[in-house]
Amino acid sequence: MALRIVLVRHGLSSFNAERRIQGRDDLSTLTPEGHDQARRAGEALRAVAFSAAYASPLRRASHTAASLLQAHGQGLEAIHDDDLVEIDLSPWSGVTREELGQRFPDGERLWREAPHTLTLQHADGRHYQPLPELMQQADRFLTGLLQRHGAAIDAEPQPAGGQTAAADASVLVVAHNAILRCLVLRLLQLDASDFRRLRIDNGSISVLNLSPSPGSANPGGPELSADPAVQLESLNGTAHLGEPLPKKGSGPRLLLVRHGETDWNRQGRFQGQIDIPLNAHGLAQAEAAGGFLGPISIQRAYSSGLSRPRQTAEAILASHPGVPLTTCSGLVEIGHGLWEGQLEPEIQAGWPELLADWKRAPQTVQMPEGETLQQVWDRSLAAWARIVASLGPDETALVVAHDAVNKTILCGLLGLKPADIWAIKQGNGGVTVIDYPHGADGLPMVAALNLTPHLGGVLDRTAAGAL
Repeated sequence: MALRIVLVRHGLSSFNAERRIQGRDDLSTLTPEGHDQARRAGEALRAVAFSAAYASPLRRASHTAASLLQAHGQGLEAIHDDDLVEIDLSPWSGVTREELGQRFPDGERLWREAPHTLTLQHADGRHYQPLPELMQQADRFLTGLLQRHGAAIDAEPQPAGGQTAAADASVLVVAHNAILRCLVLRLLQLDASDFRRLRIDNGSISVLNLSPSPGSANPGGPELSADPAVQLESLNGTAHLGEPLPKKGSGPRLLLVRHGETDWNRQGRFQGQIDIPLNAHGLAQAEAAGGFLGPISIQRAYSSGLSRPRQTAEAILASHPGVPLTTCSGLVEIGHGLWEGQLEPEIQAGWPELLADWKRAPQTVQMPEGETLQQVWDRSLAAWARIVASLGPDETALVVAHDAVNKTILCGLLGLKPADIWAIKQGNGGVTVIDYPHGADGLPMVAALNLTPHLGGVLDRTAAGAL
């Protein structure tokens, strides 16, 4: 079992609409659009039974939580927690974004380029660093959350491929842009320097799963709850608000999609580089992804040369006539070698220690007559870099690949390592959005991750399967 944490950013506020800095001052209120976003989020989450709900006490968040929970219909009331208040930018409070650059040019530049280094001064003369302090605040909230709900993390075995077992308990957290990003960073064991790698929009929904760490000797106990395995299931979903993807700004955008389901996914077979085509359900997932991305302007498309991603890409491109599809050998799935075509019990019988290492420390495993994760990491990120470099300044490209390939790419973009691939979920037919707001040579931003509303809702219900 796992503990599911659902993060929702407050709806559009008056200061958001006016492009004013608000921080933790309680001067802005929800706009009518913000209340509507909260209602829509509640409706989108009706299938989730929450055991508790937490919210920042600031009005824009507490009112969002109230509207969301009313629409959700479960009868919960949010518990206000001071550790969910927004970042302290009080010297800038009420200043518009345009005025900020004019009045505080050095601070504004640091906030954009290296926010973890920004130092501000309170009216009492005290200097402080807003983002490092907010990361400490995120630590406090998460520590308290695990103390209250860690018992829900039980030691059921994980399915093949490191996917998280079905969650038995869910909690809702309604807060603000910066604190929600810090919560995600802390759960992924990233630091404040990675703050700009994530995007969280007004009214968006993000989902994380906490499960037992593989090999834990004290399942379900307090020591386990202090150090669970974390999986980012989805980030910044906004389809329930009427737009399939977060709005695109300047710079290239890439849409990273995992192929639809195959029979071997459904059976839990390790398929690797064996060329298994989509099954009927996988074709339907690919067509659904095509409908989901139909309104999006796409200029280029790339795919692994194996049938399952190519068929998925072709189904998506049916709504984008004239867009050429280029195959890239660097995007092919990990080579499992002698494991390919086998079910987990068969692998367990022949390679018990290696399979345990694959679940516990995948970066240490050399697949028998196959690849290592580092080899997949090197070739997939190299292929990704070539694709990004080839794009025009405002082009959007579709990239369709595989579970391990997508996970290694996303780990690299998020600042994670090969050891962390189980921290990222990629559902069959799920859509991820990567933006380069400062151009191909700038820091990438994960604008959305593993979106699956076209496949049945906010939560990823696709087959776990093997890689």
